[in-house]
Amino acid sequence: MLKENLVMLRSINGFTQEEVAEKIGISRQAYAKWESGATIPDIEKCSRLAKEYGVTIDSLIKTELLEGVGTISPAPAGKNIWGSVIINERGQIVIPKAARDKFGLSGGQRLIVGSDEMGIALFPAEAFEAKMRTVMESFGIR
Repeated sequence: MLKENLVMLRSINGFTQEEVAEKIGISRQAYAKWESGATIPDIEKCSRLAKEYGVTIDSLIKTELLEGVGTISPAPAGKNIWGSVIINERGQIVIPKAARDKFGLSGGQRLIVGSDEMGIALFPAEAFEAKMRTVMESFGIR
């Protein structure tokens, strides 16, 4: 798990083993042993690695599998990958239970659908509308 994540994160970030080792204050050989699985870093080094890669320690040490894709790299800190969903013939999807639980979503709740170049995002309507009211009020707009 850890060794696969270290290889993926280093590759995604375009670092060499030597560059990562230098950033966290160890030798290239020590880092290479982590990537090969011969040894594992202590918690302090895990913390430095997580910070360098912008992920949590938890996501650094566990492997995530995405159906149809396989092993995926750890998500950035504060971000989550909840799995995949299938759009039915009516354009509906089922939000994974873990995501519904995390955000307190329930049947009948209104969501705002937003997007960027990467994809679609869902926001609880009440939270989005409250934030928009705050922004509008800060500009003196009611």
